[in-house]
Amino acid sequence: MRRPEPRHLVLAGVVYLACFALIHDGLFFSNAISDVPLYRSYATAISHGATPYRTVAIVYPPGSLAVFLAPLLFGSHYVGAFWWIMAAIGLCTLALAAACGLELWGLGFLAISPLIVGSYLGARFDLWPTMFVMAATVALLRDRHRLGWAALAAGFAAKLFPAVMMPIAAIWTLRRAGARELARSLGVGLAVVAAAFGPFLVIAPGGLFHSLWAQLSRPLQIETLVGSFLMTFGHPRPIASDGSINLVGYGGLATVTSLVSWLVIVAIWVAFARGEAERDRFVRFSAAAICAFIVFGKVLSPQYMIWLVPLVPLLRGRRGIAATVMLAAALLDTLYWFPGRYWTYVFGAHLAWLVLLRDLMLIGLLGVLSLPERVLPRSWSHDRRRRTRPARLRSGHPPRPSPAGPADR
Repeated sequence: MRRPEPRHLVLAGVVYLACFALIHDGLFFSNAISDVPLYRSYATAISHGATPYRTVAIVYPPGSLAVFLAPLLFGSHYVGAFWWIMAAIGLCTLALAAACGLELWGLGFLAISPLIVGSYLGARFDLWPTMFVMAATVALLRDRHRLGWAALAAGFAAKLFPAVMMPIAAIWTLRRAGARELARSLGVGLAVVAAAFGPFLVIAPGGLFHSLWAQLSRPLQIETLVGSFLMTFGHPRPIASDGSINLVGYGGLATVTSLVSWLVIVAIWVAFARGEAERDRFVRFSAAAICAFIVFGKVLSPQYMIWLVPLVPLLRGRRGIAATVMLAAALLDTLYWFPGRYWTYVFGAHLAWLVLLRDLMLIGLLGVLSLPERVLPRSWSHDRRRRTRPARLRSGHPPRPSPAGPADR
């Protein structure tokens, strides 16, 4: 596969910004369901002297505050400033993906991704933690382990989902650099988390705990796998609560789906630990853990798929192309009904089958990412052998033993 050149990266950046402008000013923005007014209310209260988590209730972790406050630097144009701050963060994320060894087709996908994702790309702050995840991926793949753990911890401080990558990152650091470097890297990560959470743990422990618990204890959302199934084949009663539209009376199902989510994630961690510590396995198991967290969780807001957009195209070969196509299909499905037709789904359930189809596509994506090579088409495995073997033969040296355990089975 062809690798991007600097001119390709520049062109991709221009296309990305142009696509971001289109979703802002034309195609989808007029129907957007935006969280930016909520962010502005937080920022305005803090700028007038309110203390986060004590005198103003914030539902997001402390690492999110920086991106909420930044648009105030641009005066009264908070919404537009937030939008273009997200565009700049998205551009940085694209550059970080390119630094991970992104192939040319993957760069093209990221360049046009704003059109595939839609208006919520700039109306949510999820690009902020996603950028830190990509920074961590770049650093870890280049064996800059302490820097990688600092970035991963910063992403966790902004939104909690990078936690599902941490066991994979720990195995990677242990295999590549040893136990001493892992201990130092964990110390750096803990220091970043302490710097983000520590001040609020001192001045507003109750408010901080309530913020975290509110995220972990949310009810079953109608867009989840279970929720969309019930909306398609049953007659549940949606209500607005906890910042989303949820289903009442299904607490047992919500608990079961959370348990299934963590069982699948732990299985992904174990599968990674049983194989080699090599680039494509790190990328695909990291993406698989995040995908499992999304699709089997009890909350599945459309913006969660933003977390996967720069990570999935990093996977090389036919598996990477198949995974990216599956992700693009799920995004385009979502784009059809969100945000423009969302209330039709909520009040009439007429599009429930489309939401369920999106969730099933995400399960398909999880399968493409996590299944071992022996159950995939033989040509997909051949891609990997064709990439790795000639490089070793040209070097004139025998293959080096892997620092990891047995190959992925």
